[in-house]
Amino acid sequence: MSPTAILILAAGRGSRMKSAHPKVLHEVGGASLLHHVLATARDMKPDRLLVVTGPNHETIQAELRRFDSSVEIVIQNEPLGTGHAVAAAQPLLKNFCGNMIVLYGDTPFIRRETLSSLIDSGEAESDVTILGFETKKPDPYGRLVFGEKGQLTKIVEAKDANESERQISFCNSGVMSGKVPLLFDLIGQVKPNPITQELYLTDIIAMAHEQGLRCQAKTCQEAETLGINCASELSAAESVFQETMRQQAVALGVILMAPHTVHFSYDTKLAPGCIVEPYVVFGRDVKVDARARICSFSHLNGCWIKSGATVGPFARIRPKTIVGTDGKVGNFVELKQVELGKQAKANHLTYLGNTSVGEKANIGAGTITCNYDGKAKHNTVIGKHAFIGSDSILVAPIEIGDGAITAAGSTLTTDVPSDALAIARPSQSIIKGFAQRFFGRWRSSKK
Repeated sequence: MSPTAILILAAGRGSRMKSAHPKVLHEVGGASLLHHVLATARDMKPDRLLVVTGPNHETIQAELRRFDSSVEIVIQNEPLGTGHAVAAAQPLLKNFCGNMIVLYGDTPFIRRETLSSLIDSGEAESDVTILGFETKKPDPYGRLVFGEKGQLTKIVEAKDANESERQISFCNSGVMSGKVPLLFDLIGQVKPNPITQELYLTDIIAMAHEQGLRCQAKTCQEAETLGINCASELSAAESVFQETMRQQAVALGVILMAPHTVHFSYDTKLAPGCIVEPYVVFGRDVKVDARARICSFSHLNGCWIKSGATVGPFARIRPKTIVGTDGKVGNFVELKQVELGKQAKANHLTYLGNTSVGEKANIGAGTITCNYDGKAKHNTVIGKHAFIGSDSILVAPIEIGDGAITAAGSTLTTDVPSDALAIARPSQSIIKGFAQRFFGRWRSSKK
């Protein structure tokens, strides 16, 4: 197999998105469109991975560096069409003699298997290969036109198609592959469009055919080619993504009580046998083990819910949190950077941050760990079998020992030894007859 380069075009202005944010950085399933394309490209294990951006797209370049520092950045100084964008990569690939696949940063659903078929075709059967798809609504797409012997002869844009060509339902996805030297040679022969002065990558098919080269089209599902150009298409892509994730989860053995109400991220990992109730949102980097139950209206992000644990309803689990085996997190509980031990419980109206909770500890309703002093975060350690009374305030840094008890309503600022009781609240006073006298004066003042 020849070496492979993958070139992703991401320099478009995206004006139809009507957003100051670069189009390819808008998200589907919690990850940018570009991230989805990059992930698929990286799965191909290419020898070179390049992305074309505009000269002022620092935010895109920052995204690329976060994704993988080995991604090569190509700058297209002027937006003069797809052919011009590909040509911008020529200096970096001038000594590369393998295959190249051209992808688009706003087309997030292309599959690895589809790209592999392009490479296989180029190795065995074709000089230039286009990825096409059948559609019932071909109007906006370029048509793939074939000759009498079944060879691909040209690509005709929708606006330029004649009546016969408009009847064609096999359309151009834009994805293309071929040998690097050949593609750059063909692009170098493309003439600018007389109106826009842009170089269109699609023009090389007719040129290649006229020169006796072999051009072929491989077929994929229409959903793989879904490109994102405006807000409504972004919403449609999100719907496609979510439905795919739900179907995959159910096929794996995840129990989704109301699948259409559950929102996934691109990296959500749900084990077979876990249960997800209606209206649950999974943010990035969530792992849920078997037998765990996520109850309705919970929001999870950056966490690991271990086997047999229960979360929610109405719980918020934030990054760097682990809910231990058979642990319980109840309604209106928020955890951030917390390790909740095996069979530990925080059942009601609680906030824990930067906290370690030991095995079988019980966190009473209304408990707060005060982890932030305005400048830095501080840790709270709660030992095994500890019992934290309702409405306790634990001012970090603080450690509550194994088996210790904090009395309800206490504000604690120092460590509590194991098996001790900590009480930190004013003593109760009773003034007999006060209520009758108070309300009597109040009623008299209202007359």
